[in-house]
Amino acid sequence: MNGTINKVILIGHLGDNVKMHFFDGGNSIGRFPLATNDSYVNKSTGERVTNTEWHNIVVRNKLAEIFEKYAHKGDKVYLEGRLRTRKWTTDEGVERYTTEIHVTEFTFLTPKSAKDQHTQENSSQNATGTSQDAAVEKPEEDDLPF
Repeated sequence: MNGTINKVILIGHLGDNVKMHFFDGGNSIGRFPLATNDSYVNKSTGERVTNTEWHNIVVRNKLAEIFEKYAHKGDKVYLEGRLRTRKWTTDEGVERYTTEIHVTEFTFLTPKSAKDQHTQENSSQNATGTSQDAAVEKPEEDDLPF
């Protein structure tokens, strides 16, 4: 070990769907915001206060394609990655910085049943944007002994 560690672990909710960019040679990059919350009780008022921190997340190549396909706004995810700071100059000549988390590992934490329900609710939206009652089909039972 070289004596330094650059590791970030986050559990949070996607603030938006993944925005993909594709490059020559087949490489790709996906970007999305991730929200993490911190809450506490204000001792003077007794009121619960919640602070939301937004993180800029970057996923590359195969990870980006998986995120684009399976992750959606609001989903809960566990991420591991590294901090990277980028610097650029605006058209007005002002130097800007942004800090991003470049993901190396992840786990989807939103249960599949919740994702299916979310997908079903979105597909049952009518033209006015209101939800319609949809018939839910029961899966067929199989006669396997296990």
